Amino acid sequence: MSKEAINADLLSLCKRRGFVWPSFELYGGVAGMYDYGPLGSNMRNNIVEVWRDIYRGREGFIEIDSETVNPREVFKASGHVDEFADLVTYCGECESAFRADHLVKEFFDNPDVLSPKELDDAFVKHEIKCPECGGKLGQVEEFNLMFKTAIGPGSSRVGYLRPETAQGIFVNYLNLYRYNREKLPLGVIQTGRGYRNEIAPRQGMIRMREFNMMEVELFVDPDDKDWIRFREIENDLIALVPNTGTDTVTMTVGEAVEKGIIANRVLAYFVYTTQQFLTRLGIDPERLRFRQHLNDEMAHYAMDCWDAEVLLSYGWIEITGIADRGCWDLSRHAEFSGTELTHFKKFDEPREMEVDKVKAKHKALGPKFKEKAKTIAEAMEAKRPSDIKDGKLTLDLDGEDVILDGEFFEVVRIREKVSGERVVPHVIEPSHGLDRIFYSVLEHSFKHDEKEDYTVLRLVPDVAPIKVGIFPLMEKDGLDDLATDIYKRVHSPCMEAYYDGSGTIGKRYARMDEVGTPWCITVDYESLEGPNKGTVTIRERDTTAQKRIPSDSVPDILRSLLSGMSFEAL
Repeated sequence: MSKEAINADLLSLCKRRGFVWPSFELYGGVAGMYDYGPLGSNMRNNIVEVWRDIYRGREGFIEIDSETVNPREVFKASGHVDEFADLVTYCGECESAFRADHLVKEFFDNPDVLSPKELDDAFVKHEIKCPECGGKLGQVEEFNLMFKTAIGPGSSRVGYLRPETAQGIFVNYLNLYRYNREKLPLGVIQTGRGYRNEIAPRQGMIRMREFNMMEVELFVDPDDKDWIRFREIENDLIALVPNTGTDTVTMTVGEAVEKGIIANRVLAYFVYTTQQFLTRLGIDPERLRFRQHLNDEMAHYAMDCWDAEVLLSYGWIEITGIADRGCWDLSRHAEFSGTELTHFKKFDEPREMEVDKVKAKHKALGPKFKEKAKTIAEAMEAKRPSDIKDGKLTLDLDGEDVILDGEFFEVVRIREKVSGERVVPHVIEPSHGLDRIFYSVLEHSFKHDEKEDYTVLRLVPDVAPIKVGIFPLMEKDGLDDLATDIYKRVHSPCMEAYYDGSGTIGKRYARMDEVGTPWCITVDYESLEGPNKGTVTIRERDTTAQKRIPSDSVPDILRSLLSGMSFEAL
């Protein structure tokens, strides 16, 4: 099948069988918006659970759930208010909007790094017109992708729907740090909706205005870029496209770090963890690579960034980004909020160092504050120089703010033994686009036999929305009773079962194959009498092999298969 046919057939299957539906179709639909149907919801949730199994289960990270509407201050600090924009152009005749860099992608390797003027010049040089009506395109300008709102009725406080879940983790750093008993590394995960007001989404689920994300923020000591489990994977292979202009190279993870292709072991470990995650979902390893961002392509917050790209009918598409965000986020939120967001790093042995200290001016405090002067002096000298804002210190005394200027304190440098120092943690961020991953898994598992006109989704069992189909050969003579009993014993949130008693067995198998169900159980007359009494037939989707198994053992056998036991071992 052609790439276009695969895409069209898969989207048709998704709509027909209840994986994904265009949103608001009753009213003509809205570009870039989709609803998950029953099977799609199951499959999406299964993907999230595999992700949780890796990050919460294996890595021991903690999970939070933060607000989707954030005040403007959050995104001003993060840089999204100033930096989070795409370049747009409008047709002067039909007024259609287009993302400017997409119109010149056949002429440039990385058109998204071009400036507005370079894009304007490219339109002229390559005689690019409006794709809709052939009209002349207008001047290229910036378009901020965040959805803007107001917080509260009649409120002047500006808010935005979050374009990523990450900021909810960063602004909760102090809470998370205390929860983790003030230790690093600190790994935090979050899944939820993000919102980007895309200019002209035209690639189905690849570019959506409201989308699902699975983000990981790992806070690490900036001087410790090693990872305890790195040695477990350093000899495993990974396909990389470095930003040096070379083609795809396959090497071990350890070699990638030794040669300086990936900056450090923590970043390399989570690039490889992303490969483990995606292949566990059923992504074809032969159609998966990791591409390093070019220097002029790097996000404003990133020290380094690698995209997990998969080959789809749309071409190579990014579905996960693994970034070293350095100390950008915590430093910015500390600056804009006036709150220190650091980690106290203890030394193995106390060190004698020159340090700056706040020292109270007792001669000025006494006459002004009298009996409170001693308490104020102690509170003041417990502060750090970084607590001084605009030349003033704010103290909380019994719930009352006392603001003092330089008349009452000074900063002095002294030499003393210290047990540690405060550092701003660095952040490693694997950010997964759940909807893109969802679609990629479907496309990589989609198999259609044109000659037989037969479709199979070869979904891995962990991801499949239905784990097992339960069929009575006929809905009579007690076959339906036994099939119903098996269904009730099997069906659970972890083992989604589907009872189907209509049509021929062949058609029922076809219905299950089309939605990726790994196994089917058939109750026939041999199940009730004869030498095979008390047994049922189990069929495997990918090989179509069949075996008879005890009906009483069906739940245990299915759990074993789901845990990885081979069908041949039955």
